[in-house]
Amino acid sequence: MTSKAVLLLLIIACCALGCDGDRVSPSQGGYMFRAPANFPEATYTFNNNPITQEGFELGRFLFYDPILSSDSTVACANCHQQSKSFADPVHRFSKGVNDASGIRNAPAIQNMAFQEQFFWDGGVNHLDFVPINAITNELELHETLANVVNKLARNESYATRFQKAFGTPELNSQKMLFALSQFMAMMVSANARYDHYVRGEGESLTPEELVGMKLFQQKCASCHATDLFTDGTFRNNGLDTDFEKDEGRSRVTEREGDRGKFKVPSLRNAELTAPYMHDGRFNTLEKVLDHYRNAVADSETLDPLLRQGSAMGIVMSEEEKTQIIAFIKTLTDREFITDKRFSAPVVK
Repeated sequence: MTSKAVLLLLIIACCALGCDGDRVSPSQGGYMFRAPANFPEATYTFNNNPITQEGFELGRFLFYDPILSSDSTVACANCHQQSKSFADPVHRFSKGVNDASGIRNAPAIQNMAFQEQFFWDGGVNHLDFVPINAITNELELHETLANVVNKLARNESYATRFQKAFGTPELNSQKMLFALSQFMAMMVSANARYDHYVRGEGESLTPEELVGMKLFQQKCASCHATDLFTDGTFRNNGLDTDFEKDEGRSRVTEREGDRGKFKVPSLRNAELTAPYMHDGRFNTLEKVLDHYRNAVADSETLDPLLRQGSAMGIVMSEEEKTQIIAFIKTLTDREFITDKRFSAPVVK
């Protein structure tokens, strides 16, 4: 084969793989979004906000910078730590400026580009608007978008980063939110042992894990569906008999029938994301399954799947509980929690 023919084949291959400068697949450590083969289609509006290396890196700086908070002490990363799949391993309830405490546990940030509603109550329905809640909440960053923009505009390094990311010197809240979305949309966790197994990439599961997978499909997959391991719905999973402390989904919909309902979380990286539930009441996966086995509380909005005739909960033996947990641990994505693209940037 001639050198020209080899060069032509390389060019064709490059185009087929979508390599365009820095726009390469996440598996290559790059900046082009690609949905994993075993995932559903992404829901994020990439046409409105295409990912670039410069935009992604700007979002990364913003995510780790406490400048977004009113007293410049709290960053997004305070409650969303990479080593725990961007959940908070320290606090049961999210902590904000002046050590203010919220009423819910900070959820993991992963596979956000595939979601249609966000937060435990689904109060936001587009990724671009997710940071607004944290920035403006008086129990979190306690700031205004306008003041954040003013602070960023006075920072020479940010002025340069916004110019590189968006091609104009104008700095506004939309561009700030776009940059944060580019960073979060790229947080795709899809390289756990389970993923390599189902995609036929040379991984095998142990007999205990395979039994656990079958049990999971029988007992858990109605809610923790698809390879996102959530169906994205809102359900009352029997934590309480009344909802005076937190009404859940009904705070958004104002419907009595939504009292006590919270978004079904993904179980990806669940091994890492304790404490569990919307209020972080359980510290271990064992306690979570014990709840479903024998501690489901009855109420008017309890999910029908947790009613088994006159009984409530999910029937499982102690051995089955152990096997299901063994399977859940195959969803731990070590590549995701060590990916340097998502780590704190080094300020030079």
